[in-house]
Amino acid sequence: MLFKNEMLYGLHDKPKVLHCINAALQHVMASFIGIITPTLIIASTLGLSAEIPYLISMALMVSGVSTFIQAKTIGPIGCGLIAVQGTSFTFISALLVAGLMVKEQGGSNDEILAIMFGICFWGAFVEIILSRFIGHLKSIITPLTTGIVITTIGITLIKVAITDMAGGFGVHDFGAVDNILLGFTVLVIVVALNTSKHPILRLSAIFLGMVIGCIIAWSQDLLSFDEMVAMPLFSFPQPFKYGFDFQLDVFIPVALVYFLSAIETSGDLTANSLFCNQPITGPKYIKRIKGGILGDGFNSLLAAVFNSFPNTTFGQNNAVIQMTGVASRHVGFYIAGLLVLLGLFPAIGAFIQLMPKAVLGGATLVMFATIAVAGVKILTTDTIDRRKSLIIATSLGLGLGVMMVPEALTQLPPQAANILSSSVTVAGFCAIIMSLLIPESNSQPSPSEI
Repeated sequence: MLFKNEMLYGLHDKPKVLHCINAALQHVMASFIGIITPTLIIASTLGLSAEIPYLISMALMVSGVSTFIQAKTIGPIGCGLIAVQGTSFTFISALLVAGLMVKEQGGSNDEILAIMFGICFWGAFVEIILSRFIGHLKSIITPLTTGIVITTIGITLIKVAITDMAGGFGVHDFGAVDNILLGFTVLVIVVALNTSKHPILRLSAIFLGMVIGCIIAWSQDLLSFDEMVAMPLFSFPQPFKYGFDFQLDVFIPVALVYFLSAIETSGDLTANSLFCNQPITGPKYIKRIKGGILGDGFNSLLAAVFNSFPNTTFGQNNAVIQMTGVASRHVGFYIAGLLVLLGLFPAIGAFIQLMPKAVLGGATLVMFATIAVAGVKILTTDTIDRRKSLIIATSLGLGLGVMMVPEALTQLPPQAANILSSSVTVAGFCAIIMSLLIPESNSQPSPSEI
């Protein structure tokens, strides 16, 4: 947790414009790949290549609007933090099941997208309704369950960062020495700049690390602008461009994922509150969590309307707050503006997309690991007794186990395998169920009872 004297800008401070832009750029750089990757995976798997440029633009644009809503708060909607919203990875498996079903039935691209956006639209109401009852679910939303979820999120993201440092998933030169050295160089630069006593250098650590990494990559012919993908100059949002459809059997898995997304969001927002020196217990905290989960649901509904997949709060941006010391929600407005700009002009996004994965991995490794550390801090805010130790061990064991050995789920029914393939889902559900089933002991056993 950041102490107040380590914070450059608090939650309600208004930094100078240049400082806001600098901090916002680092948030955008940290989240850009995460925002567009689920869309790329879903569209590529379903053979929707012709729709990819538009879908990416809408993903970025909706993320910008959603981030603004979370930072600004509109009535009960929003958490009032720098809670960067982006396309959720958690829904990929469930949406691919729906898309492949329509594709196997001979559905067109429009029909595939119509069914996916339709079930995402109605599924968003699961999270919206659930947000209203969070205050009554104190036995579920506890430091124990949220700490387990945050720790799992951080460890899962570490795997993503290391994969990027090695060159990125599926590349022919995965693990090449050039990739490892480039990623490690960026990592050292980010750490070195972040230890500086000069506020500007600390504020710019992640951004400068990425820029220097790109320059090094270009000098070594690891970065080429010849790969710029031809994209339209301007993308205009069009509600339900591909139509609107619904089917119950593929809706149920998506509805379940929305429930899990609410639990994951509560964890991310708890970490965000921790880094911003805001309370993580009490009425103010519960109100913030309710508004944030409601914002997630509303923003996912908005995403479905404007042809994008469900949004969630990005955990990696919590680490940017920790690394930069900038917690001002005012920065969230600048992040929102930059994301909308990237969405309106897809060529800008294509330019950023050229960044070598090794550079991104080097810049994000410490940030992602910081999220896991935040989870551990939350878990240790109270004494870890035998009950809590058992719940933590079992939840992390199962959650990280399915991440390390995904083949263990191959014999399960497809829908069950899709649900349980998420380490965050497994760890979160396990923590919740065990917390409810194993009673807390209010008294210490006497020596004769031991």
